Amino acid sequence: MTNETPIQTISRSELRQLVRSQLQLLLERNNLEGVKSLLVPVQPVDIAEAIGELPEAMQLMTFRLLSKAEAIEVYEYLDSTVQQALIEDFKRQEVIDIVDKMSPDDRARLFDELPAKVVRQLLAELSPNERKATALLLGYEEDTAGRIMTPEYISLKEILTVSQTLERIRSLANASEVVYYLYVTDESRHLTGIVSLRDLVISAPEKTLSDIMTRDVVCVHTETDQEEVARMIQRYDLLALPVVDREQRLVGVVTVDDVIDILEKEATEDIYALGGLQSDGDNYFQTSLWTVARQRVVWLFVLLITNTVTGTIIKSQNNLLREVVSLAAFIPLLTGTGGNVGAQSSTVVIRGLNTEEINALGPGQVIFREALAGIMLGLILGSVATVWAYWLLEGNIAVALAVGISLIAISLLASVAGSGLPFLFRSLGLDPALMSAPFITTAVDVLGVLIYFKIARLILGL
Repeated sequence: MTNETPIQTISRSELRQLVRSQLQLLLERNNLEGVKSLLVPVQPVDIAEAIGELPEAMQLMTFRLLSKAEAIEVYEYLDSTVQQALIEDFKRQEVIDIVDKMSPDDRARLFDELPAKVVRQLLAELSPNERKATALLLGYEEDTAGRIMTPEYISLKEILTVSQTLERIRSLANASEVVYYLYVTDESRHLTGIVSLRDLVISAPEKTLSDIMTRDVVCVHTETDQEEVARMIQRYDLLALPVVDREQRLVGVVTVDDVIDILEKEATEDIYALGGLQSDGDNYFQTSLWTVARQRVVWLFVLLITNTVTGTIIKSQNNLLREVVSLAAFIPLLTGTGGNVGAQSSTVVIRGLNTEEINALGPGQVIFREALAGIMLGLILGSVATVWAYWLLEGNIAVALAVGISLIAISLLASVAGSGLPFLFRSLGLDPALMSAPFITTAVDVLGVLIYFKIARLILGL
C-alpha cells in the first residue's frame, strides 16, 4: 500500500498575483535571467495581466525580455492604456514589428484607442496586405460586425475533395485565425456553404465539399450591430460567425473570443447606465478622478433638480403637516419603498429587453404582469406598514390607514413606471438602460409624495 500526496492547485487569480509579485521582486533585484525563466511556463494572457499590474517603469523592461513571438501574442492581451504607454516608449521599428504581426481585428481595436496622428503613422509603416486589411475594418462603423471581424479565414471552392481540402488547410492554417470552420464560396466570393473541421475529418477522402457542406448558413452583414452578432453566436452555439457585405460576398469572420469581449463591454455599459453613470469604455478604476467626477455628475445634477420638486411639494403641505405632524415620519418609508419597487421592475425589464426574453410577451403583457406584482407587493407591505404605524402612533388608525393605502398605490405606480418607461425609451430609439434606477426612484418620489398627501387629506378630512 502506498501513500499518495494530493496535487495542490491554485486558482488563476492566485497564479497571476504570484507571477506579478515574483516579477516585481526579480526586477527590483535586476535579475533579468530569472524573469525570463519565470515567464516561460506562463500563458500569454496571464503575462499580460501581470505586466499591467506592475509599476509603469517595470512594464517596458518586462516586455522587452519576451521573445518577439511571445511579445506579439502578449501585446494583444494588454489593457489599451498599457498598449499606448508601450508604444510611446518603444523605438519606432519595435512598434511596427509588433503591430504588423497582430491580427487585423485586434489591431483595429488598438487603433480605435490611439490618437489619429499615431494611427496614420503606424498605418503608413505596415506591410501592404496588413495595411489593406486594417483599413478595411476601420472603414466600417464602430460597434458593427464589420469593425470587429477578422479577414483571416479559409475560403474554399466546393469542387475540392476532402483530401485536397486537408492539404490546403495545412498550407493556410498559420495565416488564418479560424480553422475549425471552412467557408465555401463561388467564383464571385459569394458565401454558398460551410464545412466544420469535424465533418471534414470524418468524411471519405474522395468526397467533394459540395457533398458534405451545409448550405443553410447562419451569417450577418457588415453593418449588423455587435450585440446582435453576440446573440446569434450564443443562440446557435457557434465558434465563429461569417460576415457578408451587401452583395452577399464573404468579407470576414467574427470569432467567439471577440464576442466574449463584446458581452463584457456591453454588460459593463448597461450596469453603469443602471447606476446613472456615463461610460466612455475606459477602465473606470484607471480613469482620472476629474473624468470620473465628470462622468457621474450629469445624472446627479438631473436628480438634484428633480428632487427639489419633492421638497416643493412637501413645503406646499405645511398646513397639513402642522395639524398632523406624524405624517412626516412616514415620508422616507413610502418614497424609499416605492423607489425600490420601481428599480426592481425596471431592472428585470431592461435585462429582459437585452436578452430578448420578453419579446414574445409584448409591452402590454409585461406591464400588466408587473402591475399585478406591484399590487401584491403593496398589499403585503401595506398591511405590515399599517400595523406598524398603528402601534407606533399608539392607536391613530387614520394615519395608519393613510400610510398603508398610500403604500399600495405607490407600489402599483412604481411597478408600472419601472416596467413601462424602458419600453418608451426603446420606442424613442434610446437605450432602455438610460431609464436607470436613480431616475425611476426620483420620479416615484415626486408622485409618491403627492399620492400620500392626497390620500391623507381624504382619510383625515382635511
